[in-house]
Amino acid sequence: MGAPISIAGPTASGKSAVAMKIAEHLKGEIISVDSMQVYRGLDIGTAKPSAAEQAAIRHHLIDCAGLEETYDAARYVREATERETKIERPIFCGGTGLYFQAWHEGLGDSPQANAEVRAAIEAMDPEARLAELKATDPVMFERIDQQNPRRVVRALEVIRLTGKPFSQQRQEWQNTVPANFFLIERERDDLRARIEERVDAMFAAGLVEETCSLRVALEDNRVAQQALGYRQVIGHLQGEQDLPDTVALVKSRTWQFARRQMTWFHRLQGAVSLCVSADEAPDETARRILSHCRIDP
Repeated sequence: MGAPISIAGPTASGKSAVAMKIAEHLKGEIISVDSMQVYRGLDIGTAKPSAAEQAAIRHHLIDCAGLEETYDAARYVREATERETKIERPIFCGGTGLYFQAWHEGLGDSPQANAEVRAAIEAMDPEARLAELKATDPVMFERIDQQNPRRVVRALEVIRLTGKPFSQQRQEWQNTVPANFFLIERERDDLRARIEERVDAMFAAGLVEETCSLRVALEDNRVAQQALGYRQVIGHLQGEQDLPDTVALVKSRTWQFARRQMTWFHRLQGAVSLCVSADEAPDETARRILSHCRIDP
């Protein structure tokens, strides 16, 4: 079919519903590009496709790892490439920009994790970690999610192991995308309203109860414990804030995350950006995407 179709966008932008419609039209299969939907058990908080949706359209790289495992971009690239070669009409869909870019441009020569170096960095005070990052790699300090300790630790680990700024490790990336790469965008107020509606629905569906059932496993997994919603609910369970404040915090953090996602995707050259209105149905967005695609019969 030529290049696979890729649909990226911030959380709650409606990209998954659009991918479903495209898969129905093409009789294709969806390869998820989501760093948290890979984990079994993280269902409500990651807005994972329902059992009915997965029965209707085959999905890949969802529920492919246990919470006792560490899942990273290198593993994603291996598994996504393996599945892509076996699917006649693959549709990549998700919001993890690093996974999209690693799949397209590779991961370069970043060093393997070093347990001793990482442990020393993790033992540091969070403010001290950020101060070291600012001193050794001011470019990455400005770019990185400073609220995500896992990413800060990894950046410092690479800097200490290579003696080079972490930002230089990826300068070989051209920030390009393959053909048939589409970015779903919405007006600011529309996206924020959709985020707030989604967060309310997650709590109504049992996010607190799901987090309780996974709490021990989450606290042992440095990657998964950073998942939006779960991290804030764990804070609630530890007495850091009451439930209404927790809901408000998840909404705020999710909005901040969506803005960072858009910043990442806007750097990519060659993506076809589609601004979706509040009343546009997924069928219509799918039709617009297919009209742009170069697809073999």
